[in-house]
Amino acid sequence: MTNNDIVQKLWNLCDVLRDDGINYSDYVTELVLLLFIKMVHENTEAGVLKRHPLPEGCRWTDINEKSGINLLNDYKRILLSLSTGKDSDGNIVHEDPLISAIYADAQTRLREPRHLEQMIKTLDQIDWFSAQKDGLGDLYEGLLEKNASETKSGAGQYFTPRALINSMVRCIKPQIGEVIQDPAAGTAGFLVTADQYMRAQTDDYLELSAKDAEFQKNKAFVGVELVPNTRRLALMNCLLHGMEGDEEGVVHLGNALGDAGKDLKQADIILANPPFGTSKGGEASNTRDDLTYKTTNKQLAFLQHIYRNLKPGGRAAVVLPDNVLFEAGVGTEVRRDLMNKCNLHTILRLPTGIFYAQGVKTNVLFFTKGSAKSKLQEEKCTDNVWVYDLRTNMPSFGKRTPFGNADIGFTPDEFGKDPHLGAFEKVYGELSDGTGKRTEGDYSFDAQEIEVDKEVVEENQGIDDRLAHSRWRSFSREWIRETKGDSLDISWLKDKNSVDAADLPEPDLLAREAKGELHAALKELDNLLAALEGLN
Repeated sequence: MTNNDIVQKLWNLCDVLRDDGINYSDYVTELVLLLFIKMVHENTEAGVLKRHPLPEGCRWTDINEKSGINLLNDYKRILLSLSTGKDSDGNIVHEDPLISAIYADAQTRLREPRHLEQMIKTLDQIDWFSAQKDGLGDLYEGLLEKNASETKSGAGQYFTPRALINSMVRCIKPQIGEVIQDPAAGTAGFLVTADQYMRAQTDDYLELSAKDAEFQKNKAFVGVELVPNTRRLALMNCLLHGMEGDEEGVVHLGNALGDAGKDLKQADIILANPPFGTSKGGEASNTRDDLTYKTTNKQLAFLQHIYRNLKPGGRAAVVLPDNVLFEAGVGTEVRRDLMNKCNLHTILRLPTGIFYAQGVKTNVLFFTKGSAKSKLQEEKCTDNVWVYDLRTNMPSFGKRTPFGNADIGFTPDEFGKDPHLGAFEKVYGELSDGTGKRTEGDYSFDAQEIEVDKEVVEENQGIDDRLAHSRWRSFSREWIRETKGDSLDISWLKDKNSVDAADLPEPDLLAREAKGELHAALKELDNLLAALEGLN
């Protein structure tokens, strides 16, 4: 049984939850409260966890042999004890702040004991030995990804595609002893992937000294998450991967645009996909008094936090929507400040459809605190910005065309497991700060067939045909300032699905056509109403 099979079997339990009247948005929270108890049991039995983190009386063996109303009542008691650390008589059951955080305010909405029995029976029938081969943490992440892909759950806003996370981590190359931060942690995908990357480099940390291993377990990773239930998922995810963090866990509950973010110490690496949109509370939602530029645009506020919170020489990779690249006013000021304080060396233009919010156009910005010459340089740190266009003439991604799993003309042996991003990783280079040798025009698959306009597009004026038809280009800081007015919305290839404004009819003709179509639609409605009245 593969992990995908097990994930589907777990997801099928949502049918049981629905039969008990539980809302779609609560499926995963309800499921993982029980699933975590089971996974901790399996990890302890397999020796993955050195000690059982749950107290006696609150373990899988305390519920899996029971039935009826006694089972449901015992399960409710266990959730309350894990949440408060005390039993119904006020006696201390445990004093583990991490377990209390994971089960904070936890309660089941199940009303029928038979449904709980069915869920327990299903979990006991799963081939956990097969699941252990890839790690239960990976299985848990598979469940989170499944939840995110189901648009009705509304969880996609917290989920970054794993192919993209893996690629960003491989480019940034986290090292043992570095502090890695995610101020918009979601379910902790970036932090977990960074941990797995370093484990792979060090034989699962077995090569480390006791001091270094302790640092990796408790101090190397820190995140902030605003939504309590999402933070719960993140803490479970981290613990199942052997990441414990401080007394609040790896992921702290709070607002990174408030005191929780202001209190974060500077990091060596920041990986993030800040939430899209504007703050509903306006500037009042951003209470940081240490950010220079006040804005209701959450991405611009997060971007300021990120480049200010890097140590000298620190590296960042951040997913941001297109509007951050071209927004005027405060947006321009933030971009100038970023390029002044950091070496913004790379922008990856991502294809549409890879996020579960449809139509969102995004990019990844890679930058380093300081300049390529000195990490202590504080001004004029960006000399050149390299842009890789992975958006133009790319497929429409979604469930039928998963991002990172389809062939684009390169062999898997050459580009690894994420062929859509393999070409980008090749041009990014071996050095994590983007200062390795780079050549414009490299790995520009299918670009020669893409239409360009060398007379109109600013990016194509005065360059040779090979670069105009490539996906990988370099633009000087001076050119960005003088030609683009410090906009970073840099593109030069024309998508086959785009419509040229010059080919559109005149506006008055379009308006007349629209008016005619509306009149025709209204006439059809009048005829329909008349027909319905004739039936009465």
